Amino acid sequence: MTASDTLSAQRTGVPVLAPGHVWLAGAGPGDPGLLTLDALAGLQQADVVVHDALVDQGVLALAGKQARLEFAGKRGGKPSATQVDISQRLVALARAGQRVLRLKGGDPFVFGRGGEEAMTLAAAGIPFRVIPGVTAGLAALAAASIPATLRGVNRAVIFAAGHGAEENFDWAPLARAGQPIVLYMVMHNLERIAADLMAGGLAPRTPAAIIAAAATPKERVLVTTLEKLFADAQEQKFEPPAIVAIGEIVDFRSRLRGKNVTAGKPRKEHK
Repeated sequence: MTASDTLSAQRTGVPVLAPGHVWLAGAGPGDPGLLTLDALAGLQQADVVVHDALVDQGVLALAGKQARLEFAGKRGGKPSATQVDISQRLVALARAGQRVLRLKGGDPFVFGRGGEEAMTLAAAGIPFRVIPGVTAGLAALAAASIPATLRGVNRAVIFAAGHGAEENFDWAPLARAGQPIVLYMVMHNLERIAADLMAGGLAPRTPAAIIAAAATPKERVLVTTLEKLFADAQEQKFEPPAIVAIGEIVDFRSRLRGKNVTAGKPRKEHK
């Protein structure tokens, strides 16, 4: 049975990716099992799959035989296509009558620049659809047995990007919020941001974790404290892609990983 057959069997009314249309889809954090059925439908129908660097090869392998894979990854600090070029490429492909799947790691609208691409498509009059994906900030925590929310512990979760145009971002209000902080794209600025959070009032011994390559066979988890976060990451050679969680919720990881808990694939532990 092909992936297309499986999709048809599991979902009635499979959406149609028409020529000249673009779907902005989230591929999830890595594991093909976390791909949505509608994203799979796009992979099966697309003429061109314009994908990011963080989209797992296992996900790309689900593309239909007619699909051409086109890399458009952006990696911090490394040569990559500009966002303007990527957005205009989507317009050009659609105007050429192609069925275009723009596939992004995680969710396209959570630090994925999907909003910028959607605005470009809308301005150009290109029909498009947004297909949500499992964002890495939530999936990484769940895969590492860290509950993003827990009754009686926190009432909110703060998502923040560790790099971008706002390099003078004020981290003090986040530190004072008293709620867990989940950081995307933070490894290159980890030392400075950890220091800013402590300067803003967050206790140095606040539990912290790094989840690298979440939901993939290469996943690694480091559990430490805010004051040791950067030094431990350097010692253990943690590199992007990674999600950093800071807050009391990290402490519950040890409670959840008991003998009666199935945590998924074996993962490398660093403490």
